[in-house]
Amino acid sequence: MDMGLRGRTAIVTGASRGIGLAVTRALVAEGATVVAGSRASSAQLDELVAAGSAVSVLVDLSDPKGPAELVTRAAEVAERSGGRIDVLVNNVGGAPPRLDGFLAVTDEQWLGSINLNLMVAVRATRAVLPHMIAAGHGSIVTVSSVNAFLPDPAVIDYSAAKGALTNFSKSLSKEVAAHGIRVNTISPGPVATDLWLGAGGVAERIARKNGVAAKDVAAGAAADAASGRFTQPDEVADLVVLLAGERAGNVTGADFTIDGGLIKTL
Repeated sequence: MDMGLRGRTAIVTGASRGIGLAVTRALVAEGATVVAGSRASSAQLDELVAAGSAVSVLVDLSDPKGPAELVTRAAEVAERSGGRIDVLVNNVGGAPPRLDGFLAVTDEQWLGSINLNLMVAVRATRAVLPHMIAAGHGSIVTVSSVNAFLPDPAVIDYSAAKGALTNFSKSLSKEVAAHGIRVNTISPGPVATDLWLGAGGVAERIARKNGVAAKDVAAGAAADAASGRFTQPDEVADLVVLLAGERAGNVTGADFTIDGGLIKTL
């Protein structure tokens, strides 16, 4: 199925690994040129760059100036091919477990979570919107989380930031639809990435705190889903591609849960 992304220019934040890398690969497979923003590259991203399918921009997106720098570079890439910035995928984020309770979460940790999980997307969106408004077209897809509506004290600041992120996206969708710009969110449950399963990830940190094996923590989290497993990064990426492309041309202001049935209510 042609998603209408061939020849388009897309920005992906947090693109060097995990969901961001999977999204970059999926967009490249659809014929898009991806401007991949990340603090550091990876061997997998370098392969896409070497093949001419992606442009890597090393940038600290947590710096207030970082998102605008990435968008400026993407505009230059698009201009060289006679195009425009067509897609923004707000993916970057992080969920450090807070295992000593709410009272142990400092102001600095709260502000760090809000900055990374909300303000990076706000700043990237603010920078890209003038380009999309001028073109009369664009798609913004933001990776939120089930924790936006399934608050968890173990990630209390992350949950609050993701709730604000989903709300921001819904609000913005109402303002920019008249300009031909669509804004949607995706809310994954646990995804099989380093954030959950890697060294120092959520499973390992919870296991260390509770004196159990990381694989048992991961197995317990997977068992909470009706499917009994984690979502794969490629599955999230396929949903991003659908929302980014023209096949979803009248879908805006929507949130799509991909959690293997973790959320049991309507």
